[in-house]
Amino acid sequence: MADPILRQKLAENGCLIVPGLQDMIAAKIANKVGFPVVFGSGYWLTASAMGLPDVGLATYSDMLKSMQTLVDVCDGALIADADTGYGGLLNIQHTVRGYERAGVTAIQLEDQEFPKRCGHTPGKRIVPDADMADRVRVAADTREDKENFLIIARTDARQSEGLDGVLRRLDAYAEAGADILFPEALASEDEMVKVCERFDLPLMINMANGGSTPMMTAREIEEIGYSIAIFPSLTSLVAARAMEDALRTLKETGNGDPDEIFSFKELGSMLGFDEVHAFERKWARD
Repeated sequence: MADPILRQKLAENGCLIVPGLQDMIAAKIANKVGFPVVFGSGYWLTASAMGLPDVGLATYSDMLKSMQTLVDVCDGALIADADTGYGGLLNIQHTVRGYERAGVTAIQLEDQEFPKRCGHTPGKRIVPDADMADRVRVAADTREDKENFLIIARTDARQSEGLDGVLRRLDAYAEAGADILFPEALASEDEMVKVCERFDLPLMINMANGGSTPMMTAREIEEIGYSIAIFPSLTSLVAARAMEDALRTLKETGNGDPDEIFSFKELGSMLGFDEVHAFERKWARD
């Protein structure tokens, strides 16, 4: 069941900061810090679970399983990456139904051809805007909760059609019934401003570390006019750096107990070991 918190937050007219989560440990940490909404990224969930690049290799079933688990683990509502919808219009209907049953709050669909690519890598190819508009119409018509299960329409047109193509396509996707518009991989702050000036619908921007769009603070993004800023790569890249540093230290010095390390006891508690031990004390035979 979709969580109304995303709709409520959008009505407050601020900028919602949404971290990306690549695995369930990141989800537990996000719970501890406290985020009302989180993002399940196809790129990073595929990288973490399968060790593969984001080039359309993960299937609908792969991603549905990851999203279902995130919904179960996360305290916050989940925005879920659904790539191109994993096929034709009938597949999109199937994807929307599956994601909504899983408890996802918003589904992101994009206008790339299948197999798709990460939005901040070269070689992307996009479908005609009329085809993507049909994807949006099918998604909007399929959802059961018309109020709280939100449709995010992403365009990857910046690379091949420039900003004019981005604006034209977002116009079409808004007309088709998208709740939130997502211009991917904009190349400058000026482009970000121009998109915001054009639309009244909520807009989402991708703050991908190392990507095409300039990194900004939450305050700067809000001042431009965006309603949602996702940070899909932050936890993954920070974790990768920390793991590399720890493993290099272990290899070079033999020290496997660095000073800066998360508490094993606390992580075990976050994962539910306290409840397991309480259960065993209650029910175990002497």
